Amino acid sequence: MTHLNLLPQSDWDAAPRTTARSSFADLEINDDAARTPTSGSGRDVVEFDFPGVRVGTAEYADGPTGVTVVEFDGGARTAIDDRGGAVGITGRYGYNSAIALTGGSVQGLAAASGVTDAIMAEQGRKTGFADLVAVSGACIYDFAVRDNAIAPDNALGRAAHANARAGQVPIGRVGAGVAASCGKMSPSSTEWAGQGAAFVQVGDLKVLAIVVVNAVGVVLDRDGRVLRGNLQPDGTRRHPITDSLLAFDGEGQDAARAFQRGNTTISTVVTNAKLNDIDLRQLATQVHSSMHRAIQPFHTALDGDTLFLATTDEVELPSYDPRQTLSPSVASVGAIASEVMWNAIIESAR
Repeated sequence: MTHLNLLPQSDWDAAPRTTARSSFADLEINDDAARTPTSGSGRDVVEFDFPGVRVGTAEYADGPTGVTVVEFDGGARTAIDDRGGAVGITGRYGYNSAIALTGGSVQGLAAASGVTDAIMAEQGRKTGFADLVAVSGACIYDFAVRDNAIAPDNALGRAAHANARAGQVPIGRVGAGVAASCGKMSPSSTEWAGQGAAFVQVGDLKVLAIVVVNAVGVVLDRDGRVLRGNLQPDGTRRHPITDSLLAFDGEGQDAARAFQRGNTTISTVVTNAKLNDIDLRQLATQVHSSMHRAIQPFHTALDGDTLFLATTDEVELPSYDPRQTLSPSVASVGAIASEVMWNAIIESAR
């Protein structure tokens, strides 16, 4: 069994990670110069044992902005749960060869086409209906913390595919999370977040969670402590409920107006559990709903949160009578996956 850490965070880098601020005008774009993709370098890697699943990252360092791709040999059935007021998504396929998570807002969704083209070329450039490559993707708005308009494109998507490897996910400020930030109650309170991942195996069941946290909300640990975001001038971090209450006290009207727009948390969960379409969709809803424990506030009008849940359909879940006891079931898989996702969110901000 792979250990699933459910303990509060006792060892992490609590130093402030303040962000810059864009001018939002007359910015450099991709066409202004030749750019060379790099794989990026995260803080660490999370190892996973999931045959047929590969993860790759690619970045434009002068953004910085990037792409993270999760690929499946033979494809995987996929459910999508998207919420909030600013969703940026492409594909929405129920069966995918890969999932592309990107920076660069809607412009960055072009990276998904690069992943599509690269896989198609590898598979013999076939155009029969059954041979078409399906790649869905979602984006974060990362322009606010960098003074340029460089975005992931077709070439960066191809590079992420070329960098895809089995067994490891880079975490930290890397891939789609290289310019991700959180805790945006005001521009000065914003801190860098990034890409997180976690993996657990219980018996034959496997769950891999990958998340890019670019939320307006803060990241919380299991004790309710703010790990990252809403940084105050004295170096402390406070829960966003304080800012929300100030907006209604008659003296803090600027508190609500200061919240940054253009935020999103995008994520992918991969499991090997055999699930019918209804259970697959319900599992995606359960895990996505659970993420509010780690991100506060979550699914706001200022966010465009999207979760892709893919299954390789390999492990049968035991049948049981739900009137008798809680046995290994879709709800139990969801409970496990939800904790794995919380670990991944914490790793994104560590």
